[in-house]
Amino acid sequence: MNIETLIQQVRDNLQFLLVCVLVVAAIVAAAKIAEKTILKDTVIRISRTKYITVCGMLGALAAILHIFDFPLLFLAPEFYKLDFGELPAMIGGFFLGPVGAVIIELAKILLKLVIKGTSTAFVGDFANFVIGCTLLVPASIVYHLKKTKTNAAAGLAVGTVVMAVFGTAFNAVYLLPAFSALYGMPLDAIIGMGTAINGNVNSVFTFVVFTVFPLNLIKGALVSVLTMLLYKRISLFLHNLAADGMSRRTVRRAQRP
Repeated sequence: MNIETLIQQVRDNLQFLLVCVLVVAAIVAAAKIAEKTILKDTVIRISRTKYITVCGMLGALAAILHIFDFPLLFLAPEFYKLDFGELPAMIGGFFLGPVGAVIIELAKILLKLVIKGTSTAFVGDFANFVIGCTLLVPASIVYHLKKTKTNAAAGLAVGTVVMAVFGTAFNAVYLLPAFSALYGMPLDAIIGMGTAINGNVNSVFTFVVFTVFPLNLIKGALVSVLTMLLYKRISLFLHNLAADGMSRRTVRRAQRP
């Protein structure tokens, strides 16, 4: 490896790291602004200790589910994998608000990296966090506007659509080129892996349309259905866990469907 190649690799890694930091900061800021403005009267208030406990517990569960990811080889190349790590984060978002969902999602990724490491030069891990948050944050915001089953379903539907559309565009514009550069795999080779699965794939655009978009729709739909089935039951445990750090009025508000 010559010095010019080494410098370029260092530059690419530093650029990727900077993008990661900026995007994470933007997501956290957006969730925080939402809680301070449109959700200021609906998000529950519990002690910091209880908040950290809930986030840590759900983050650990999310990391375990994330570790057991699996590919859908009939739909996308092997490095695109499906997991249910967003399920605990979504439950946490419905309980704590969008900031809690983002913290749980970040804890999931960090714990997964400690336990399992990365197989995608960190690009897949960054993508999982960012795209996961595009499901979690909109869904949590919509649900907290009015805590009903109808709003929960609406929020999950909105989050799924946002995740599918954003994930498709983000892969095409940034993630696939970044993966190609950092992992050392030519972009044409990645497209070729998609072509082997679906003959309609012949460019970056068709790759993301026929692989990334349906994969994100499937993931969003599965997480949404499981959230609707499980949240009410799990929320009772979370309410009891955090009850001593909440006022009676807050407990009643948090226990709405």
